[in-house]
Amino acid sequence: MPPSHVPGAPSPARPPMRVGLLGSGVVGSGTCRVLERNRALIRARAGRDITLTMLAARNLPRARQLVGPEVEVVDDAMRVVRHPLIDVVVEVIGGCTVARELVLQAIAHGKHVVTANKALLALHGDEIFAAARAQGVMVAFEGAVAVSIPIVKALREGLTANRIEWVAGIVNGTSNYILTEMRDKGVAFAAALAEAQRLGYAEADPRFDVEGIDAGHKLALLASMAFGMPLRFDAMHIEGIGALQAADFRHAEQLGYRIKLLGVARRQAAGIELRVHPALVPARSLMAGVDGSMNAVMVKGDAAGLTMYYGAGAGSEQTASAVIADLVDVARLADAEPAQRAPALAFPPEAQSAWAVLPLAELVTRHYLRVPVCDGDAVLDDVLDVLARHGITIDTHRDAISGAGGRELLFVTQDAQEATMCAAITALQALRCVRAAAVRLRVEMLA
Repeated sequence: MPPSHVPGAPSPARPPMRVGLLGSGVVGSGTCRVLERNRALIRARAGRDITLTMLAARNLPRARQLVGPEVEVVDDAMRVVRHPLIDVVVEVIGGCTVARELVLQAIAHGKHVVTANKALLALHGDEIFAAARAQGVMVAFEGAVAVSIPIVKALREGLTANRIEWVAGIVNGTSNYILTEMRDKGVAFAAALAEAQRLGYAEADPRFDVEGIDAGHKLALLASMAFGMPLRFDAMHIEGIGALQAADFRHAEQLGYRIKLLGVARRQAAGIELRVHPALVPARSLMAGVDGSMNAVMVKGDAAGLTMYYGAGAGSEQTASAVIADLVDVARLADAEPAQRAPALAFPPEAQSAWAVLPLAELVTRHYLRVPVCDGDAVLDDVLDVLARHGITIDTHRDAISGAGGRELLFVTQDAQEATMCAAITALQALRCVRAAAVRLRVEMLA
């Protein structure tokens, strides 16, 4: 039988890939704009046209302004996911209940799926990816983690030869903007949050961002790809930024650190650390310079060493960039055998390991302590004695005066176990010379 294509001859034209888009909000509108503006470039890279065919939206007049007359605009998303002419469904409506049903229906009808919905995948990813494997379709989600940063492709493909030691990142632009405002302007959390809401960085209900939940969703995906583990959002330790005080930003700067909301996934012999919380990072580190709404992810591999990925952590077209990159991947690989495609979470299911998520009490890190104390010559000795009795070694110590005029002792410790540090703080609070609650933050050296 003669070959279907003669070397050197033009490749036969591939039919357009027809896209059904669910949602015309911030990400949906950006996807429409970038698809239209860069149509020729996207076609050249994908090897075929990527054609927006249907758009589902609640606000039909606004949606019709985004697209040309060739695009069918409907208010019933289920019509899109079940339509026989749609090849790939892009889900950018958010949430988990309706989105889960739509994505599973799309897969059941043989559609590939592109989503920027990190909550959906962190909570229901195992079910969604299993359904996709059974149907032989792809689920792509670069836009779900760190927006414009191609960290999913880096972990799934670029670093595939590496034994990943740890992944750490600033992956929530809203929280990072608030922390930058608190540091640069010396304002309290509430004032920084109000400014973020005024500028549109924070939602009217900002809990997912400022309580660390959004970062946790993203970290669950990163950890699964880095270590070949099932999605474990349920086992993650999460702390937000609402309790941070302006004084600690000032003291951190004086000690040579900056405060960031970090997601950290680290391999240990007994399991995986999986945690989101505020932490001090050295002011000289690359992560310390990630300000405003920007995001960054650092990955430590045994072969590549330390790599860092930096970019916008929010934005309409920034997220659309990642969504369309996924569409191009689907366009290139849709006709390939499923075994020839990179697994969604970097490891095929049979190669995943049931890593234990380590209890927070076993975590070992350095710590920053701010201890409000009374005046007195023996106060420092009393505090140091408590720390020494708990086996905690001090790396740096300073005396400071708080804004209210009271004396405070500042410490940065060497490595200490979480449970030990908690016990030491409880003992400190029992001292008569300690006049208010001590403040503790973890320190991450990121090396």
